[in-house]
Amino acid sequence: MKRIGVFICWCGSNIAATVDIDKTVAAARTMPGVVHADHNKYTCSEMGQDMIKDAIKEHKLDRVVIGSCSPRMHENTFRKTVEAAGLNPFYMEIANIREQCSWVHKDKETSTDKAISLVRTAVAKAARNEALHADEMPVEKRALVIGGGIAGIQAALDIAESGFEVDLVEREPSIGGRMAQLDKTFPTLDCSACILTPKMVDAAQHEKINLITYSEVDKVEGFVGNFDVTIRNKARSVDMNKCTGCGDCMAKCPAKVESEFEEGLAQRRAIYTPFAQAVPNKPALDRANCRWFTSGKCKVCQKICPADAIDYDQEDQLVTNKYGAIVVSTGFDTHSLDNYGEYAYGKHPDVITSLEMERLFNASGPTGGKILRPSNGEPPKNVAFIQCVGSRDREKGNPYCAKVCCMYTAKHAILLSEKVPGAKAHVFYIDVRTPGKDYEEFYNRAYEEYGTSYIKGNVSKVFPDGDKLIVRSVDALSGALVELVVDMVVLATSVDARSDAKELGQKLSITTNAHNFFNEAHPKLRPVDTQTAGVFLAGMCQGPKDIPETVAQASAAAVKVASLLNKDNLMSNPTVAEVNLKYCNGDMSCMAVCPYGAISEKVIEERRGRETVKRKIAEVNTALCQGCGACTVACRPGAINLKGFTNEQILAEVDAICL
Repeated sequence: MKRIGVFICWCGSNIAATVDIDKTVAAARTMPGVVHADHNKYTCSEMGQDMIKDAIKEHKLDRVVIGSCSPRMHENTFRKTVEAAGLNPFYMEIANIREQCSWVHKDKETSTDKAISLVRTAVAKAARNEALHADEMPVEKRALVIGGGIAGIQAALDIAESGFEVDLVEREPSIGGRMAQLDKTFPTLDCSACILTPKMVDAAQHEKINLITYSEVDKVEGFVGNFDVTIRNKARSVDMNKCTGCGDCMAKCPAKVESEFEEGLAQRRAIYTPFAQAVPNKPALDRANCRWFTSGKCKVCQKICPADAIDYDQEDQLVTNKYGAIVVSTGFDTHSLDNYGEYAYGKHPDVITSLEMERLFNASGPTGGKILRPSNGEPPKNVAFIQCVGSRDREKGNPYCAKVCCMYTAKHAILLSEKVPGAKAHVFYIDVRTPGKDYEEFYNRAYEEYGTSYIKGNVSKVFPDGDKLIVRSVDALSGALVELVVDMVVLATSVDARSDAKELGQKLSITTNAHNFFNEAHPKLRPVDTQTAGVFLAGMCQGPKDIPETVAQASAAAVKVASLLNKDNLMSNPTVAEVNLKYCNGDMSCMAVCPYGAISEKVIEERRGRETVKRKIAEVNTALCQGCGACTVACRPGAINLKGFTNEQILAEVDAICL
């Protein structure tokens, strides 16, 4: 008979306000095998853990049940506690009486009954717990960063500075991301290129960083410390070893298409570099718009190239590398304006987005930094900025705040006044949000020093009137109808998760929220971790954030990676599947459902009477198994069990909770 101790945590008033602690402890004392039961206001505290250690020694406990919060919060803490007292850490069970009980019920009597049932269930399982032991696994001391924007660049630089090799994968021909498109950054009005370009060059020149541009992650296998990642190097049609970056091919290419980098305000050639400061500064051939690939005629770039670097026969290459850790920093998309016809975007050339406005401000942009109306090339005298287009809109857009629109609109208003003397900025807003260092002062500067007019109210319609635009709204403060005559309208568009975020999440076994932003392991305590060990997040792939936050998070992710790669070995998860050879009939249904590829076929020989026969069985690779348990459900003969969650333990829990 096992000697079980039960410890009920108050969690301050989180549990004690809804669950009768004394009644739960008294009930626990009557449960089979329980020789000691006690309670504590904060069991996770040092005092609470000492209480458990002392009780284990005093009452000679060999199993421990703790009624507290979710195992996700403190399972490791309590395992270390019982291990320090001389027990195997897997002799401990947690009954989640906070998230699954006190937080979801208001009636104290009902909550107490449920808490008792949960504790009884945990006691039944603990009585059947066996000692489990983790194995050591070697760690591949190399990191992968997916996404080459400012978050990916910062993370790669910080990991490399810690002494580890980093592969930085970027789907575009150049690193730089969205920040490369910006003109200036708030609230200091630093030139975006001036602070980003040195980092891009540092990343390219760092001996520990390997840039893999124009490439995407194709497949991810393995586990923390030993990920096998297959990267698709897309056919660039340019031999990077031969190309000198002279640019002759781009100058002579006859095919022109809208430039994605310039947001369609200018054109690029079919063979191109996205922007002048691109890293690497070598072109890629856009086969979808190349005349040779679309019509079979041209080859001008090949004829003009002095280095003989153009290679039309180049094909995609799949390269598989091993990594110890992965940082995801894939950035964001801007919100589609298809549902916002009332703003006349796409119908009138003088209605543009904020990112298009950034390109007009930029000295290397389509107008050389001059603010000109797209319709007639004249400087605008009155410009309306409409905030929250696609943000905080439950009907047609995103319900969340994009977080950066208020500040970059204030920046645009300031820059407009500086670039076009006498021009007036009018900002239509719902609320102005300035949660950042010096952000409130920057906003105040926009309307106090530069005379920006802020009008509280949603815009109902934008429509042309001759060569002008009419912006119709209602001033929410006065209730008056507003019809403003302006030369240009700038829409502060919301931000979306990357359109392929969910697909990448499935490859990495990380989850997304309702809006397809990647989920962190815990919003407060593990903000850069994911639920998949060894995979970390940085930047706007996790949710809206500005550049300072993005850089800080990237450095935090890099620290996590460095601390992981500093270890020579990691301890494996001992809760893995095991096959009972006696019952395995070799139908391999378990292998079909295993998401980690941890199960394979094995042929064994065995004696049957006087004969030696061969038969097929399933074999589990414990290094790959993550203990999800899918195989145990699929196995009809019941030949596979999950250590720590055996069929016997689960059935004991069912019996206990049904009492």
